[in-house]
Formats: sequence, structure tokens, C-alpha cells
Amino acid sequence: MVLKVVLYPAPVLRAKCRPVTTVTDKIRTLAADMLETMRDERGVGLAAPQVGEDVQVAVIDVSHNPQCVSYFKINGEDKNMVEHMPIVFLNPKIEGGKAKVSEEEGCLSFPDLRGQIRRSEDMKVTYETLEGETVTIESDGLLARAFQHEIDHLNGILFIDRMSPAAKVGLKRKLKRYMEEWADEKE
Repeated sequence: MVLKVVLYPAPVLRAKCRPVTTVTDKIRTLAADMLETMRDERGVGLAAPQVGEDVQVAVIDVSHNPQCVSYFKINGEDKNMVEHMPIVFLNPKIEGGKAKVSEEEGCLSFPDLRGQIRRSEDMKVTYETLEGETVTIESDGLLARAFQHEIDHLNGILFIDRMSPAAKVGLKRKLKRYMEEWADEKE
């Protein structure tokens, strides 16, 4: 089922999400619905708070662009990234590489807003699967950026928080409009 994407400044987007302690049917349904929603919205990732749930569940699928990474390892072994998409991950822990790169990002919770975001060029993330396995993925490129973006969401951090101060000043009017539209929706 396609879920409604929560828009900024909804408070759930600032929530530090609760870990998933048991994979229930509700969590499995949430993950399936998040995948369907992400595809419907033409996104590459979606975190649970973006659909109103404050749990550490997120999904990623970058299989549409197989050249978006230069390497992809699962538990230390080289793998074909496309064969392992989509990724549903719970309770992630991430380590970013030292090299940083700025690239344009967007977010489904901020329609029509994009900005240059500086992130680690590569990363290593360990997470739990819906089947209860612990998996470690190492990668770079768009997949590394997507993991960092979605894990930020699970910690209540938004991509606008990672923008330069100058970029934030330039967005002030647009963010104010988001807040006004959100307030109107609540009435």
C-alpha cells in the first residue's frame, strides 16, 4: 500500500527513532509499504519517520543506476549490487570514510527542494534484516549517500541540517513556506 509521505516540519521527522526489538508482521508490512511508497514517489530511499513511524526501519533501492557505485561488499565479499536491491534495513550503525564529497541531494519530505550536501564518499553500515540476520555493507557513491541520508532520518537529522550556512540563508523563504503550508494542513 502506498503511504502518505510526511512533509517538513512534521515533528516525527525530528524524532530519534526507537530500535526494532522484534520483527513483527506490522514491521514487515511497514517495510513492504515503504518500498511501494518509495517507488511510487520515484525515490532511492525512504525512512520510517517519513511515513509517520518513529522506528529504525528504512529502505533503499539504487538498482536503476548500477554504475552509481565503484564497489559493493556484503560481509567483506565483493557482490553484484543490483542483485541485492532493494535493501530493507533495521537498527543501522554506520561508519563514514574520511574522504568527503559534496553532491546535490533531495528528500521526499521536502518536495522541490535540493541542495549541495557534503557527506563521506564511502561508508560501512551494519544492520539487521527482516529475517534477523546481521549484515555489513561497504560501498561508495549514490548507495553510500543514500544510506547516510536515511540513517540521518532515523536519528532526527534532516538534509537541510547538513547544508552550509549560506545555503540555509538562501532557503529561509522556502522553509518558511513549508511551515505555513504544514500549519494550514493541521487546521
